[in-house]
Amino acid sequence: MLTPNGRILGKMKSSHAATRRILPGSPFNRTIVPPPPVEQYALNDRVSHDKYGLGVVIGVEDELAVLVDFGPEQRRITTPFAKMTRL
Repeated sequence: MLTPNGRILGKMKSSHAATRRILPGSPFNRTIVPPPPVEQYALNDRVSHDKYGLGVVIGVEDELAVLVDFGPEQRRITTPFAKMTRL
């Protein structure tokens, strides 16, 4: 449909407010996951370390560190004990 001065008249679409998306990765929507428990070592536990090899626990410092005798050397291994496993 045209007006006398050449303009086009048409029906405009009504604007709708966009709905908000809920972002699943939002830091406000996350549940708090407790950290895994720290592995406990006792005196005379036999252990294997990825870097130092086989050893024996000769000291324990609460949940902070253990002192391990690897034969030629002694090392203090701190938590987390990712590279060390109990045998």
